[in-house]
This record gives sequence, C-alpha cells and structure tokens, in this order.
Amino acid sequence: MSRAALVIVAVTRGLKSMTKARVYEIDLLRFLAALAIVLFHYSYRGHAADELTVMSYPALAPVFKYGYLGVELFFMISGFVILMTAANRSLLEFVLARMVRLYPAFWTCCTMTFLVTLAIGQPPHSASLVRYLANMTMLSGFLGVVSIDGAYWSLFVELQFYALVAIFVGRKLIHRAEPWLWLWLLASAAFAIHPVGVLSSLLIAEYSAFFIAGAGCFLIWSNGLSLPRAALIACSWGLALFQSMQKLRSFERHFNTTFDIFVVEGIITLFFAVMLLIALRWTSFASRQKWVVLGAISYPLYLLHQNIGYMVFNVASSTVNTHVLFWGTIVAVVGGASAVHFFVERRLASLFKTALERLADRVGCFKFRDKRAVSQAVRP
Repeated sequence: MSRAALVIVAVTRGLKSMTKARVYEIDLLRFLAALAIVLFHYSYRGHAADELTVMSYPALAPVFKYGYLGVELFFMISGFVILMTAANRSLLEFVLARMVRLYPAFWTCCTMTFLVTLAIGQPPHSASLVRYLANMTMLSGFLGVVSIDGAYWSLFVELQFYALVAIFVGRKLIHRAEPWLWLWLLASAAFAIHPVGVLSSLLIAEYSAFFIAGAGCFLIWSNGLSLPRAALIACSWGLALFQSMQKLRSFERHFNTTFDIFVVEGIITLFFAVMLLIALRWTSFASRQKWVVLGAISYPLYLLHQNIGYMVFNVASSTVNTHVLFWGTIVAVVGGASAVHFFVERRLASLFKTALERLADRVGCFKFRDKRAVSQAVRP
C-alpha cells in the first residue's frame, strides 16, 4: 500500500478511535468555561479596570466577576485531554497535531480582531501590521510583543504546558508520567512558598496544580483509581486552593473590589469534584454526542470575544439599549465562533494538516513504520 493510502487509513481509523474515546462531558465543560469567561469580561472586567470599555452589566457583575476562574478550568481540561492525545503519538505527531488544532482558528480569529480594531478601535485598543504579524506566530507573548487581544495570555501558558509534555513524549516517558507529575507538584508547591523566577516560570508553577490535576484525572479515567492517584488529585487541590488565596489579594487591588474567598475556593473545589467524577466514569448520564459542537466552538469563542466585544460596547453603548447590546454581542460572538469553526477551521485544518505532513515527509522526519504503527499513531 502506498504511503498516501497509509495516511488515509491512519486518519480514518484515528477518527473512529477518537469518537469512541471522546469524553463528551469535557466538551460541555469547555463551553461552560468559555461562556463564564465571556460573561466575566463583558459584565465586569472590561469596565472594572484598565478602561477597556465604557460599559458594564451590573446585574450580572456580582456573580460573574468570579468567571475568571473559567481559565483554571480550561487548564484542568488541558491536563486531561493533552495527556490523552499524547499517549500514543511520536514527538513529531504530537507537535503536528497541536499545530493543526491551534493555528487555523487562531489565524482566523487574530485576523478578524485585527481588522475590527483597524475599523472601530479607539484607545486603548489599537493595532499595527508589525504587531499583527508577530501575533500570527502565536509566540508574541514570548517575544515581548503586545497581544492583539488580551485573552491570548492563556495560550502562552498552554504552549508552555505543551512544551513540557513534548519533552516527555520525545523521551518516551509519557506512559510513566505519574512519578513526574508528583515531582512537578512538589516543585510547584516549593515555588509557591519560595518563588524562583526562571524555574517557577518554566514549570508554570502558578497554574501547574490545575494541569497536574487534569492529568491525574486522565490517569484515573484510563487506568483506574489508586491511592497514589487519589493523593495526587488531593494534593493538587490543596495547592490550587493555596495559590488562589495568594492571587486573590492582587486581584482585589487591581479591580478595587473584594472577592469572597469561600466562593472562590468553592468554585475551584467544584471543578476538582466534577473532573474527578468524569475520571471515575460516573457522569455518563450527562454524556451527549451533541456536546462536541459546543466544545469545538469554545476555542474560537475564547479567541474572538474579548477585544471585539469591548470595541463594540465603546462604539454603540451611547445609542443602543444596554440589554440589547450586551446580549446581542454575546449572540454575535457565539455565532462568529460557530462560523469560524464550521466554515473556516474545519476546512483549513484539513489543508494545513496535509501541508505539514507533506513538508515533514519531504525533509525525511515523518516515516511510518508499518500499517499497525500508523493506526496506533493517530489515536488520542
């Protein structure tokens, strides 16, 4: 069988196995996290600090000022999903899969935000061609270039996590991740007490508890519950609670408000409880294949909503009813995210994947070992 035919067989079998292994509850959680962040930005954050928008939504602000925690839920989900997707891939296959997943939607949403900024942006929202091109690499946060949209900060955290996972995939340690997760957790706990600049940053110590907990939940989901895995989740939970208390002080200073520590700790505890229930496979009653669509649009929704929404509020708030503008903008960005996924991302991702595989094949670094290996390589 030709190499092209092997690729087709691999992709087909991989898609089938992904469908069987997919945890639909995760898709629903991903969308709820994205929606919480949208409501946090629109109802509270944009108006509360940094003068990003002239409009807020006081009716929801007291509740959704806690919506920033949706990012932490994203990080937990990433710990679960990335360990799943990396389990049976080579280093190159893992890197290509992440590029195909991230870049098409990012390029589209970054371009849309850039164009809207040029059209209606007013200080503090501005953009230049150089800044836009730097952002399109998705590495602007590491290059010291200001992001086109402030929401991109979490992507840079995700990329650091991917880099750590890539090291384990390359060293063929991904199937022995558990002791390394413990080492990462202990180092992060030490840095939470005594920060060590560069090392703390490299190990993403500020958010590692969530990634570790998500990865631990995947180990329980795939291999079953054990005392060490339960302890890993419990210790990650403790570190997450401790670090959330530390960050809350700076949050209160920045937004000139107060947050109820019990609400924050309760939300984080809820995240851990729900992810653990999923790991134990006790949430099948909530599993619906239709959640896949919600999970798919969550990424472009996160990328699109923030600055575009703020700029629309700034331009239209003086002439449009606040309720109509607020909810209409949410409907618009959800619709825009859906359009990006269905009409751009799905088509562009396929073309991008083919181009990357051809490029890798030409430089001689993407060699299939045999038919069975190809099938295994694309499993999540």
